[in-house]
Amino acid sequence: MTENAGGPRRQARERALSLLYEAESKDVSPAEVLQGLPVEPAQFAADVVSGVGEHMDELDKWISEYARDWTIDRMPALDRALLRMGIYELLHRPDVPTGAVISEAVELAQRFSTDESSRFVNGMLARIAESVRQGPSGPLSGEHSSHAEAVDAEAVGADPAEDDEPPAGEVVEERLHQ
Repeated sequence: MTENAGGPRRQARERALSLLYEAESKDVSPAEVLQGLPVEPAQFAADVVSGVGEHMDELDKWISEYARDWTIDRMPALDRALLRMGIYELLHRPDVPTGAVISEAVELAQRFSTDESSRFVNGMLARIAESVRQGPSGPLSGEHSSHAEAVDAEAVGADPAEDDEPPAGEVVEERLHQ
């Protein structure tokens, strides 16, 4: 039995990352990877993978706009997948706390990529979060202003514990790999 390494959402993000990486490695759409699975992933993982696939052009524009001295093609595939996941959640999942989005992406970068990658992912997502999740002129102002959150780029290690509970009715997928 494997130890629960942070809850269902954390495991779902790890699974989503592996599926997005697989899609890019095979040069197929994320939807094709999801359709080819023998066992459906956790709902949150499937939602993130589908959402990233549906909004890929938009997500890549954000990455290109905020990456200083880096083209998206020069980034490691894993880092691109992490950024796409994080930006997707920041833009399209206002129910997920900003701190949880950033700290989970940074943790995944630390576990599966390099120290430089974790700092890069942290900086990129923190700056994008400042643009989309706070302030009177951000996209989440007005009717969505209750979701606006202040973002401190140096303090993204916030405890995402409040994000670890699955939504009502979500089936939690067992870990298939270590």
